[in-house]
Amino acid sequence: MELNLASAAFWVAVGQIILIDIVLSGDNAVVIALACRNLSPEQRRKGIFWGVAGAVGLRVVLTVFAALVMNLPWLKFVGGLLLIWIAVKLMLPEEEEGHDIEASAHLWGAVKTIVIADFVMSLDNVIAVAGAAHGSLLLLLFGLAVSIPLIVWSSQLILRWMERWPWIVLLGAALLGYVAGQMLMTDPGVTALLPDMPAWSGKVAGLVGAIVVVLLGRWLEQRILARQDVTIV
Repeated sequence: MELNLASAAFWVAVGQIILIDIVLSGDNAVVIALACRNLSPEQRRKGIFWGVAGAVGLRVVLTVFAALVMNLPWLKFVGGLLLIWIAVKLMLPEEEEGHDIEASAHLWGAVKTIVIADFVMSLDNVIAVAGAAHGSLLLLLFGLAVSIPLIVWSSQLILRWMERWPWIVLLGAALLGYVAGQMLMTDPGVTALLPDMPAWSGKVAGLVGAIVVVLLGRWLEQRILARQDVTIV
C-alpha cells in the first residue's frame, strides 16, 4: 500500500492500527502504575515518562522489523494463526491473579521493569500492527506516530471505557480476526499454492477471520464462565 493521504484505504489502515494499539495496549497502563507505585510523586512522573519512552522505542523497532520480514513466505501465515489465538484470548475472562509486576523503589529500576514487561507483552501488538500495515513501512510509522500519544495520554481513560463498554473489546477482537484472515490469505507461500484470486478475496478472508474469532471466543468464554460457576458452587 502506498502512502497516499487522499486514499480511503490508507486512512482505513491507519484507523485499524490505532484501534489495535488501543485495544492491545490497555495492560500497559496497569504495568506502568504497578511498576511505579513505590516511587515518590516526583520520581513517579519521571519513571512513567522514561519507562513509556523506552517501551515505545523498543516497540517501534520490533514492529518495523516485523513489517520488513513479513513478506517472507509463510511468516504472515504463522503470524495470522498467532493473531487469531491472540484475538480469542482477548475475549476470555482475565485471570484473577492479575499482573505479577514487581514495584521498585528506585527510578531506573521502575523504568527497567516497564521496558522489560512491555517487551514481553509486545508480541500481540507487533504482529497485529505489522499485519494491518500491509507491508508499508511508511504507513506503519505514520500509524504508530498517531497512536502512541493517544495511548500514552489516555491509557487510563481507555481502560475505563473497555470496562464500561465491553463491546469495544469485542470490536477489537473482531478487527484482529479480520487482519489475521487477510494475513493468512495474502501470505506469499499460500498465494503460490492457490490459483489467481480476485482482489476482494482478501476482504472475504478477513470477514471469515473476524467471524471465527468472535464465535470461538464467545464459545470459550461461556465454557470458562460455566466452569467457574461450577467451582463456586
